[in-house]
Amino acid sequence: MKAHEDWMRLALDLAGAATGQTSPNPMVGAVVVKNGKMVGMGSHLKAGTEHAEVHAINMAGREAEGSTIYVTLEPCNHTGRTPPCTEKLIAAGVRRVVIGTTDPDENVQGRGIARLREAGIEVIEGVLAAECQALNEAYFFHRRTGKPFVTLKTAMTLDGKIATVTGDSRWITGEAAREHVHVMRHRHDAILVGIRTVLCDNPRLTARLVPGGNHPVRVVLDSHLQTPLDAAITKVDEAPTWIFTTDARDREREQLLLAKGVRVISTGAAPQVDLEKMLDILGKEGILSLMIEGGGTVNAAFLRQGLVQKVVAFIAPKLLGGQDSPTSFEGENPSLMQSSLSLRDVRVAQFDQDICVTGYLHA
Repeated sequence: MKAHEDWMRLALDLAGAATGQTSPNPMVGAVVVKNGKMVGMGSHLKAGTEHAEVHAINMAGREAEGSTIYVTLEPCNHTGRTPPCTEKLIAAGVRRVVIGTTDPDENVQGRGIARLREAGIEVIEGVLAAECQALNEAYFFHRRTGKPFVTLKTAMTLDGKIATVTGDSRWITGEAAREHVHVMRHRHDAILVGIRTVLCDNPRLTARLVPGGNHPVRVVLDSHLQTPLDAAITKVDEAPTWIFTTDARDREREQLLLAKGVRVISTGAAPQVDLEKMLDILGKEGILSLMIEGGGTVNAAFLRQGLVQKVVAFIAPKLLGGQDSPTSFEGENPSLMQSSLSLRDVRVAQFDQDICVTGYLHA
């Protein structure tokens, strides 16, 4: 079993190297082993291109016959944008397939495993299953719920402030932490802010990495459609912008935004954007992962409705003070400590002088 786990860890490393590039497909890694030696490896690099198993088998060539292939996710058995991976493995003469986890997609769900066994190939399931599922947490969540996996990211001072009373927030954290945020944007399908952030900061909300990165879809909560026509996010040649609003929106401004290529979506007659409905729409549009970079009001709204799966909090060793300085989480005042939300599976990292705390809110 240890040998199986060692080879699967290599497959996980290969899969993880494509983080941010494969959506709406999962990240997958594969390693072909024969006589105790690796003879092929591969990873899925981009949706619509060859899967990890295909790259690995092609690299192995004739050595694939009689080999064992380690795959982080169950091979597909249907024709989508690429042919079934199961048939590739069968044709190559693979003797054994070791799988990290089954695929929850309705087109797979054990059918790949069944096809391989039908062809006489030994299949071993569940090797490092938890790690393989964690790698694709957004994919698994989306396939289970139809909604994007929501990560709430915030940056605050040691006393919990996200800006001064005048709204000045540049910069709370240092350069290393801010650079990591751009990596996070690259890894997410969409990024969300409220209209106050647009009006106060005029952000671009792009992944500014060297030598480059994938820009997420920029999502704005704007119930009455106040987004300025010259706001940075209205320049859609850089990245798409979707504004979620209500039936009370400014119809004239809507037409002007539409003319600029901005997408405007109403969630109905309620006075505020319906967050549940918005997440449903995003999920149907193939958005698997959403990162919130809003202020205290937006953050509190998502938390209050139980819509956040993961929290990433950057904490700078600074003391700002001020009773009226905004905090990461506003909203109603709880009367009991037991009303607090606890994070699980907490990890702590450091970026120069800044601390990053990551944890999950729901199983």
